[in-house]
Amino acid sequence: MIDIYHKSIKDGALEQIYEYKTGSWLHVDNANQADLIKISELTSLNLEDLIDSLDKYETPRIEQKDENIIIFVRHPSLEEEGLHTATLAIIITGSFLITICPQKSKLVEMILGSKIPFATIQKTKLFFYLLLKITHDFNIQIKNVRYSVIEQEKKIKNIDNSTILMLTKNEEKLNQYLACLVPMRFVLESLKGDRYLSLHETDKNVLEDLLIAINQSEDLCRINVKSIRSLRDAYQILFTNDVNKTIKLLTAITIIVTIPTIITSLYGMNVKLPFASHPHAFSILMIITLLSCIASTWIFYRKKWL
Repeated sequence: MIDIYHKSIKDGALEQIYEYKTGSWLHVDNANQADLIKISELTSLNLEDLIDSLDKYETPRIEQKDENIIIFVRHPSLEEEGLHTATLAIIITGSFLITICPQKSKLVEMILGSKIPFATIQKTKLFFYLLLKITHDFNIQIKNVRYSVIEQEKKIKNIDNSTILMLTKNEEKLNQYLACLVPMRFVLESLKGDRYLSLHETDKNVLEDLLIAINQSEDLCRINVKSIRSLRDAYQILFTNDVNKTIKLLTAITIIVTIPTIITSLYGMNVKLPFASHPHAFSILMIITLLSCIASTWIFYRKKWL
C-alpha cells in the first residue's frame, strides 16, 4: 500500500492525502511487486530499476535513471533472520520523494510522529532529514552496544556461555552496522558534487555534518569491535588459566594418591618384603604412606600446584 503525505512550507502539520499530488512524499511499507508497478507508472522508472528495493540484503549505493535518482540505504532495525539493519530505497523524482521498504519501517513511523518541521515539497531537505535520522539511530544503537560491553567488563570474573553469546551477537551487530555505514559514506561523498543533486549552501552544510556524523559512527563501531575482541581475549585467557589450574591440581592429587597405591601394590606381591613378618607391619606401612602423602602435599603446596 502506498501512503501519500503532503506538507508545504506554509502548512502547519503533515497531512496524509489520497491523491498523487506534486511535491508529496510517497511511502511504501511491506512493499510488493504490485506497489512497484504503481510506482513505475507514476514515474519514468522501469520496474527493473525498482526491483532491488525489495531485497532485504541490498547494499547502500546510488543510481541515476534519467532525471530520477535512486539511493539505497540501510537503517537499524529489530533483528529479523539475523539481520540488524533494514533496506530503505529513497527515490527523488521531479514530482515526488518516494521511500520503499520491504518490511514495516519503524524509522518512517518515528519521522511521521516527530514534531520536527519539514516540508515534503523540499525533496532534498527531506532526503537529508531522513539520512540524519538514520545516522542518529545508528549512533544510539552503537552506544547501547557500548553500554552492554561496559557492563560485561564489570563482570569479567563471573562469565558464562550467555555472556560469550551476547558478546558475539554484539560484535555481529557492529559488523553489520559497519557494512552499512562505509558504503553510505561513499554515497554521501558522491553527492558533494553536482552530478546527482543541485545543492544550496545550507544543503552542503548539512551534507558535511552528515559525513562527520557517519565518520564518527564508523569510528565508534571500530572502537567497540576492538573492545569486544579484547574482552573476549581476556575471557579466553581466564578460561585457559582456570583450566591450567585445574589440570595442575588434578595432576598433584593423582601423584599424591599414587604413593599409597604403589606401596599397597608392592605388598600385594608374594615375595619377601621389609616388615612382612613384623607384628606391626600394617601400622608401620600406614605411617610411612601417610608421611609420604603429607610430604608430597607440602611440596606441591610450596610450588603452588595446590
